[in-house]
Amino acid sequence: MHLLRRAGATPGQLRRMMVGEASIVALAGAALAVWPAMLGGRALLDRFQDSGQVASGVDHVFGPIALGSGIGITLFASAGAAFLAVRRGTRTGTRSGRSAGPARNVAGYAALLVGAAGVCATFTMNATDNALMAAPAYGAILLSVGFAVLSPLLLRALLGRLGRPITALFGASGYLTVLNLRRRAAELSAILMPLILFTGMATATLYMQAVETSAITASGVVKSVEDKTLETLNLVVVGIVVVFSCIMLINSLYAATSYRGREFGQQRLAGATPGQVLRMVGCESLILTVTGILFGTLAAIAGLLPFTVVRTDTILPDQGPGIWLTIIAVAAAATLTTSLATARRTLRTPAVAAVTVAA
Repeated sequence: MHLLRRAGATPGQLRRMMVGEASIVALAGAALAVWPAMLGGRALLDRFQDSGQVASGVDHVFGPIALGSGIGITLFASAGAAFLAVRRGTRTGTRSGRSAGPARNVAGYAALLVGAAGVCATFTMNATDNALMAAPAYGAILLSVGFAVLSPLLLRALLGRLGRPITALFGASGYLTVLNLRRRAAELSAILMPLILFTGMATATLYMQAVETSAITASGVVKSVEDKTLETLNLVVVGIVVVFSCIMLINSLYAATSYRGREFGQQRLAGATPGQVLRMVGCESLILTVTGILFGTLAAIAGLLPFTVVRTDTILPDQGPGIWLTIIAVAAAATLTTSLATARRTLRTPAVAAVTVAA
């Protein structure tokens, strides 16, 4: 965008170009999603009918309301995001990777405040209330959002305390890792956001649903239609969010690592070996994974513990760490595999060629 501005393009021309591109991509993506959406809706209806939550005579209908809402939301979100990105990128003096400013931090703190209020509201409810899960679940989600928005600040704070131990442990690769993470903290928030959301939302919702199911079973009460519906919807929503977060995480990692070809080439020309660069990327991914899992888990625990106390009169759930270990295993595998595989592929280009082409 800066090159186009220097070539004579006006901010209005850039906005129209980028918003137009985003709208075309959104329409193409929405068109490709129609057939999977029809199949998914039919499968969900079959699941409801098999469990007795919906009458067998109800037919699956995919009409203009579903189609219009899906395409409309996708188009609005894509065009709106492109407009905001271009507006920020075309401002005078704006540099790539610059922080979004105090407004973003205010939004993050507000999400933390509202999330904490939702978690605390759990203690004002009874164990048999139908909406008991809503307050801690939404509170955990908002806490995850707050941590995700404030991820650049959180990452810098962790590096301030762990910078020297990382350098001592990993040597030259650790030193490069700390420097890169401090310099690119704002850019790396695009990776930490889906990682924190994935960990926090999946952990909180799955554990709460497991606690609720165990409590109903222990009481000897047969699950009602409302209980089955709530369980199914929780699993569907969590599944959609988890899959979307994983895809977003993988895409962000691939893009962030692929665009560092010139940086890797400069480091190799300065004396770093391909192995050191690869270890640096692995160390960065490890730190990002630990950071995302840490704050995502904190958000989940903040919502899970009040729910468990009110629902079962115990502090910790009886399900054990199996669900959490599975979640962090998926998060770590997605992060480390994507970043290392992309870096290895990028390093195949000779250092001189990488610097020359990228320049």
